[in-house]
Amino acid sequence: MGTELRLEARRLSKTYGGSRALQDADLAVAPGEIHALVGQNGCGKSTLVKILTGYHAPDPGGSVLVDGTGLSLPVRWSEASAAGVSVVHQDLGLLDQLTVAENIGVGGYRHAKTTRKIDWRAQNEVARRVLDRLRVPVDPTAPVASLSPTRRAEVAIARALRDLEPGRGLIVLDEATRALPREELDRFHGLLKRIVAEGTSILMVSHNLEEVLRFADRVTVLRDGRVAAAALPTKGLTEHDLARHMLGRTVDAVAREERDFTDAPAVATVTGLTARGLTDFALEIRRGEVVGLTGLPGSGFEWVPRLVAGIERAKAGLLTTGRRTVDLSRADVRDCLKAGVALVPEKRVVEGLALELSIRDNIAIPDVNRRGRPWFVGRRWQSSTAAEAITRLGIRARSARSLIRELSGGNQQKVLLAKWLAVAPEAVVLHEPTQAVDVGARADILRSIREAASRGLGVLLVSIEPTDLVDACDRILVVGLDGRVRTLRTHEPDDVFEAVYEEPAPTGPAPAGPTTDTRDDRSAGTEGR
Repeated sequence: MGTELRLEARRLSKTYGGSRALQDADLAVAPGEIHALVGQNGCGKSTLVKILTGYHAPDPGGSVLVDGTGLSLPVRWSEASAAGVSVVHQDLGLLDQLTVAENIGVGGYRHAKTTRKIDWRAQNEVARRVLDRLRVPVDPTAPVASLSPTRRAEVAIARALRDLEPGRGLIVLDEATRALPREELDRFHGLLKRIVAEGTSILMVSHNLEEVLRFADRVTVLRDGRVAAAALPTKGLTEHDLARHMLGRTVDAVAREERDFTDAPAVATVTGLTARGLTDFALEIRRGEVVGLTGLPGSGFEWVPRLVAGIERAKAGLLTTGRRTVDLSRADVRDCLKAGVALVPEKRVVEGLALELSIRDNIAIPDVNRRGRPWFVGRRWQSSTAAEAITRLGIRARSARSLIRELSGGNQQKVLLAKWLAVAPEAVVLHEPTQAVDVGARADILRSIREAASRGLGVLLVSIEPTDLVDACDRILVVGLDGRVRTLRTHEPDDVFEAVYEEPAPTGPAPAGPTTDTRDDRSAGTEGR
């Protein structure tokens, strides 16, 4: 059987202290297939991948074979690489200051035989050959910083295939499609199909169940450190089928009552916002309301969170809350926080959390100045705030003293949400709050957003995920490339997707502020689109 498989992992286990993160896990990947690995955060996916790539040593008793040949355990990366195993991580591991050819060469530069210096002509040729093979039209001498997200991902794939003969090898994609715009995924997946058509195998680790079902041939599901379903053919499976395997139960829908906010007071109003492709943009968030915001990349919607939170300055625009009015062309983060607007940023690890601090410390940071003293910061209020957040948001951790770096991505996101809810803002802005979290954590996060709104908070949810928007939002603003803003009230993700990709109407310049094209798509259907 081993000779028929590209990768065969048998009875892999991993214990941390007294905790079993992985137990007797098997994984079998055939040549020329896209095999998905899914499961909730904390289920053991990352542990399994790290064992396969040599980052972690497994407990005694397991084995790993590539093309029927056993690898030593713990896996030595040089041995795995020689066997054809390569990895593309979710951050892609590219260096912006280097060229495409330089990035492709990292870890395997071509050297001149006499001087042992890097032979840049040979290196550029290596890059050109692999890019041509993948049909990626990128100049090897172009700086990676100038590339689109999809081109960057393609360069990372090219580096993974640099030393592989066609038909050999296994590429592990560890959430590598997470940062790609939705409209560019088809092109990237087309590249993956061309790779597996040659016989190379792909192990895709992903939280995106729609992507898994659409592009993977088979899927293995982990739950609580064990294999809950092994090598299931994806044909005929549904997202609910996968969710049931992942959770051991069905996923409850996020409860959302139809509410009328006509008479509710506005907690935050943005007017005249001009910056990053937006011109005279306006929005209003009312007490208890969850407002969604989406659009095509380049329309400017993706910059709204940073602009209204004071991270970036606008050319013009005013933010008005019950506490004060802020000039967004002069404001900083402190000004916007004093106005009562808090941001849960997209990049939780880079911009949102201190990984080496505990859950308790991270949640307490924004309130230390207000509740502490220059000579003393009490622990009692910090501990009680953290304990309440752990219970309310369902944060899975040993205690409030657990370090953030020890948590799964979904639990990190819950801590980040709790951190900013704890400051009691007038409005909270969430940017891609379910990015790279599993199906269970996603439901918990969206439910927490709805619960926070029911207590009177105003919420702006900025996302490219139509399902998140329809599950959590009372109304959804769609920003077009022509600057027009449409308002949707719908329970159908397809309505949001169609509105985002709708061709702009040739009616001349866009009007100032939100358009009057506001309608309830549950009754309007596709008429007039």
